[in-house]
Amino acid sequence: MVKALLKILTVVAVCLALAFISGCRGQGLSGLGIGSTPRSITIDEYVDKMKAGWIGQMAGVGWGGPTEFKYKGTIIPEDKMPKWRPEMINQFRQDDIYVEMTFLRTLELYGMDCSLRQAGIDFANSGYNLWHANRNGRDNLRKGIAPPDSGHPEFNKHADDIDYQIEADYSGLIAPGLPNVVIELGEKFGRLMNYGDGVYGGQFVGAMYAEAFFEDDMEKIVRTALKSIPQDSQYAECIRDVLKWYKQNPDDWEKTWQLINQKYHLNPDYRRFSCDKGEFNIDAKINGAYIVMGLLYGRGDPDKTIIISTRCGQDSDCNPSNSGGVLFTTIGFNNLPDKYKSALNPQGKFSHTPYNFPTLVKVCEQLARQAVRRAGGRIEKNAEGKEVFVIPVRKAKPSNLEQCWEAGPAANSKFSAQEMAQIKPTRK
Repeated sequence: MVKALLKILTVVAVCLALAFISGCRGQGLSGLGIGSTPRSITIDEYVDKMKAGWIGQMAGVGWGGPTEFKYKGTIIPEDKMPKWRPEMINQFRQDDIYVEMTFLRTLELYGMDCSLRQAGIDFANSGYNLWHANRNGRDNLRKGIAPPDSGHPEFNKHADDIDYQIEADYSGLIAPGLPNVVIELGEKFGRLMNYGDGVYGGQFVGAMYAEAFFEDDMEKIVRTALKSIPQDSQYAECIRDVLKWYKQNPDDWEKTWQLINQKYHLNPDYRRFSCDKGEFNIDAKINGAYIVMGLLYGRGDPDKTIIISTRCGQDSDCNPSNSGGVLFTTIGFNNLPDKYKSALNPQGKFSHTPYNFPTLVKVCEQLARQAVRRAGGRIEKNAEGKEVFVIPVRKAKPSNLEQCWEAGPAANSKFSAQEMAQIKPTRK
């Protein structure tokens, strides 16, 4: 009798467990924080898309470069848009490109678990010219103000500027389908120079790249990336506004531009920590809006995407570099129009880095392998013997909400004497 009862109870328990698992599957296991079915991408396909992401950055900054900050608070006239030349792809001396390679180098040398303080030491030792939040943050580091205080509003009046946003592309390019890796990298490298919306802009851009390995619908990419930043931030509000106005004006990007300009350029409530309250606007929010403008209204066309992000003005080489990079990642290197890769000099060395294009690609692949494994994924071989990333799906966990105009207390973080001895910049 007892044995029969035990059998019945065992059957009931198994049925309940199966029902629970089935229900979890129905909600993608997200309710448990476990994620849905893992995503897979061959490493060959990953590399192809990652290479394209770098090409997109180089194309955007090269094409938009002649217009940078020449049009502030106004749309660039169509006839003032430069003509594309294939040689423009060789952007080896652009801070929009090589600054983020300092971060890659730190990761290459010290691994994905490198410390925030090591990241600060390496950035302090960089030898290139910098501006705004980057310059202020590096100056702080060289003075002994350690991260995260180097990017805190108490010490950095540019903390809401665009800087980490323009150099966060690397974070998504080495974290395919891994938004929480992107967020973590933002908390590490974005804190060197930014705070609040200045950090969120980079995390948002990186999250778009991470999603671009698996999705080519630009609206879906934008909405997915939004989940990686605090929803109550002004940055998230700005991107939601662009999505809303895009729906209202799907064929008129200039109308949407006017709405963005009215709220995020002319309204002081959305420029509370702008380093300049005039026509010059390097705030992360409005320039992030111009990235998304190119992606949405470009509708998958490389030329239109870059041109629209450029013609929006303000930081009109950085913004098309971000939008071009995200779009090109969805396309893949092999499928790019020849005009974007035919003149690429593979041996051209990126300024202040040890990388040319092939070595850059190799380092990114190595770091992506680390990132996938570290995030609980794995590398398998498929039926054709090709290596495949098997990537767990995880719900994004954004950073805590911060606002530069109501900043929390600084961490009182200082470099030790031993750490300061490691800071020996080659240029002031």
